[in-house]
Amino acid sequence: MEDDCEPEQNSWAHLPDVCLRHIFHWLDDRDRSQAALVCKKWSWAMYSGSLWRRRTITFYGRQSRPRTLEFQSALWYVKKFGKYLEHLEIKLSNPSSTAFTQKFQVTMRGLLSHLGKCNSHLVSLSIKYLELDSLIWKNTVRAQFIKNLATFLKRMSKRLDYLNLQGARVTLEVGCELLNSLSCLTNKSFVSEINIEDFFSLHLPVYNSTLFHQTMSKFHSLVILTFNYNCVSDELLDILQEHSAHSLCTLNIKCHIHDPHEQVVLGMSWANLAKRAPKLNVNFFFERVMKHDHLTRILLVEIPVRSISLRSCYFRNPDWTMRPTLTNLLPAYWHVLQKLTLELNNGHEVLDDELLQLILTSKRLLFLKVWAFLSVTFIERLLQNRAERKCIMTTIKVRIYTARPESSEEDQLLRDIYRKFKYLIDSELNYFVITYPLV
Repeated sequence: MEDDCEPEQNSWAHLPDVCLRHIFHWLDDRDRSQAALVCKKWSWAMYSGSLWRRRTITFYGRQSRPRTLEFQSALWYVKKFGKYLEHLEIKLSNPSSTAFTQKFQVTMRGLLSHLGKCNSHLVSLSIKYLELDSLIWKNTVRAQFIKNLATFLKRMSKRLDYLNLQGARVTLEVGCELLNSLSCLTNKSFVSEINIEDFFSLHLPVYNSTLFHQTMSKFHSLVILTFNYNCVSDELLDILQEHSAHSLCTLNIKCHIHDPHEQVVLGMSWANLAKRAPKLNVNFFFERVMKHDHLTRILLVEIPVRSISLRSCYFRNPDWTMRPTLTNLLPAYWHVLQKLTLELNNGHEVLDDELLQLILTSKRLLFLKVWAFLSVTFIERLLQNRAERKCIMTTIKVRIYTARPESSEEDQLLRDIYRKFKYLIDSELNYFVITYPLV
């Protein structure tokens, strides 16, 4: 019996280090700790830096014993393996009480303090959806958290390459204080990617803030910038042109109905930036900003637009007429548009012909996602044009709204269409089309 087991034991004992680390990679913290008790070699494998370079820590708002342990686990991890950390993501899930934010603040104070002392490798930090303007944050708790975060960013400013504070919802002064922390040592920051979407509180006209412009002028090597349209101004575009044109590749811009978006931005400012930053692509994400006159003010022909997303979020408004947008505005990007997303409650207007014509006009369009009231025959016409190589799309995702709870007839037609174009769909397309009753 011993002879039978010995080869198996020897094979595990002589398992190559790279294989052992790969096995440990798929274990959670608890299983890793237990596996480390097997022998010295396995214990050594647990402390391999490659296992601990990335970490996502989720703090749950609804308290339970397992979720309460997450606070303790976060501190245990940082004290034990924080020195190896290169990419840290902090998530808040449904924060629901002042007690939770108090506990979160205390935990983060210890976590950031220890990381600031022991870590010299962190290049990526993400803390999303803090919603610091919420009532669950007491003023003293909020102020202490911001102070701790600003101190940590100052310590890490030389090495940090990516910062994501999406959904922080802070005041203009606090937001600029946090961003300035990245450049406090040299008055310059070489962070390459920043996500400040929904970073500022709602309704703030950030675009006319001198403080914000001064803050953004300290970033000298931006590659990707994600932010809200209420930050966009001629001054900001000039700053990006002056300091980041050599590196800038992507601007992701969200425009929400509750954010100020009626400022005038000159086409010349966009044209100058596009000329100085030839690799630049701009992606627009509109939420409930659907009126043609509003979109016309924002979507200037000088912008190198790669992607446009227009979402009504199921809201229906007779003033939201999409026909002029599809026929007059979006065709201006026929030579650059690669991705189009439309989520419309367009029960008051038929858009099949206009949408199909836009698709055929857009010579570089690869991705199409549409949730809207459409006829099933639209899909057949679209696939027929794709089969005839009149468009080059590789992804088609469509949710056809119906005004009736029963859609069996439409579903059967979709199945017939799939059979007709089965070879094309299976071999060349990422294809997903369904009906969806919207009643």
